[in-house]
Amino acid sequence: MSVVKKILLACFAVVGFVDLAEAGQARVYRVGVIHQGGAYQAVVEGLRDSLRQFEHQQGETHFVLEIRDTKGDLKAVDETARNLEHDKIDLIYAVATSVSIAVRKATTDIPIVFCAAADPVGLGLVDSFAKPGGRLTGVYFLAADLTAKRLEILKDILPKLRRVVTFYDPSNPVTGEASKLGRQEARRLQVEFVERHVASVQDFQTALQVIRPNEFDAFLLVADAMVLSQSQLIIDTTRAKRLPTMFWEEGSVMNGGLASYGVSYYEAGRLSAKYIQRILMGSRPQSLPVEAVRKIDFILNLRTADEIGLTIPPNVLARADRVIK
Repeated sequence: MSVVKKILLACFAVVGFVDLAEAGQARVYRVGVIHQGGAYQAVVEGLRDSLRQFEHQQGETHFVLEIRDTKGDLKAVDETARNLEHDKIDLIYAVATSVSIAVRKATTDIPIVFCAAADPVGLGLVDSFAKPGGRLTGVYFLAADLTAKRLEILKDILPKLRRVVTFYDPSNPVTGEASKLGRQEARRLQVEFVERHVASVQDFQTALQVIRPNEFDAFLLVADAMVLSQSQLIIDTTRAKRLPTMFWEEGSVMNGGLASYGVSYYEAGRLSAKYIQRILMGSRPQSLPVEAVRKIDFILNLRTADEIGLTIPPNVLARADRVIK
């Protein structure tokens, strides 16, 4: 096909799209989605499925997701958010607390729906849960606040637990509280809590690979989006090293992690969709109260336990909300 013909077809397609929209037959909304990759893919899947259901119900409304995976690079979020706003998309969906904070700072006018793993009021994303008061609203769930509980469960799984390692970026505003709670619980349990600081994905990958066999008894993931973006690498590496893992979202256990105590990222994405729908249908973000994802599950993967030579105590197994066999 000649270049001229391609241009003419493109023009006809644009004209046809405009005519369709003006005729009231369809309305297409462009939603920019920014996430860090890895386990956060589950949030996007939940969002996409819920929006498709809404499209099916409405018939004349369509959502185009312009997805940007920054692959754990928080510095890339700023430019990505600015570019999306410059491209005149209708709304930005920010996945993870650190991403939400960065998107808010990098943009000026565009509405933002967040999916945050920390208190959005305490972090200044909104004025209050009932009245967000700005151009941001969305859903949140407990992640950092459950650090102590995860360590307690890990101790129940491994009664002889003595040394647990965690990795995080100390510049992340959420990880400070998470690591503090981890230290406090470790003292109560008489467990050594080894904190390894990493500033980038590359730093983390290197630090993870050099862990020696039997150097630690377990790996505990604290609330750090950059580290979680490497969830599959964590799973593969720790299984090879026969190192038990505790995550804070169920998807990583479904993919081979040992245990998790937290929410379903897929459900968090599904819940987020109604905010996007309502804002794009005319509601203002400041009038939509922030909602919490409240269902927290303890999940165990017995296949992984068998692979790393671990026997789960029967009393712990009985407490699990879901067991993968």
